[in-house]
Amino acid sequence: MTTSAPIIRGAGAAEPVTEADPLRVASWPNAVTGLRIVLVPVLVGSFFIAGASGLWLGFAVFAAAALSDFFDGWLARRLDQHSLLGRILDPIADKLLVAAALVMLATDGRAPAIAVVAILARELLISGLREALAGKVALPVQPLAKWKTAAQMVAIALLLLAPAIAPWLTEATGAGLATAGEGLLWLAAVLTWASAIGYVRGAVRGLRAARPEQEE
Repeated sequence: MTTSAPIIRGAGAAEPVTEADPLRVASWPNAVTGLRIVLVPVLVGSFFIAGASGLWLGFAVFAAAALSDFFDGWLARRLDQHSLLGRILDPIADKLLVAAALVMLATDGRAPAIAVVAILARELLISGLREALAGKVALPVQPLAKWKTAAQMVAIALLLLAPAIAPWLTEATGAGLATAGEGLLWLAAVLTWASAIGYVRGAVRGLRAARPEQEE
């Protein structure tokens, strides 16, 4: 009799994987996720292309990569092609995309550096926390984290788009669009640390709850 092997999810919880769900590599959802990773250096390269072509390329690549994040999950559910590899690659692809976009925008002077550092520092903190607690304490996704992600993605899109469409806008409208992007990025920075506090509290509660079981 064979038994299913556990997989470790990002939240630190394990769920069974049947023999029909191995380390699947060749699947459409994994291909879309892999494409998102491939698009990261293209996004970075767009910042080194002068003129409107570089601006539009950066926005188009980020928009396509962001949409692929929804599409790979939809494909996995639609085709029933869930895999451990997909669960591993998906959050990695998301973090690579966001980190690359934020660093390049800050370097180019289009995003507030302090907000960028705050967001990236939180990502490192929570990633380390999840790694340390993997298999010990589950860290469910905080509701604020979803709002943070939404604000973050819209902010990056606006900051990439604003200079590209500036020639077709009035100066005030173009500046307002960029300001809206910066404002949303600051909001994302606040939400990201608010959700981090929730994760840390959840980790502490989980460790306290697990301690009596270990003593028994």
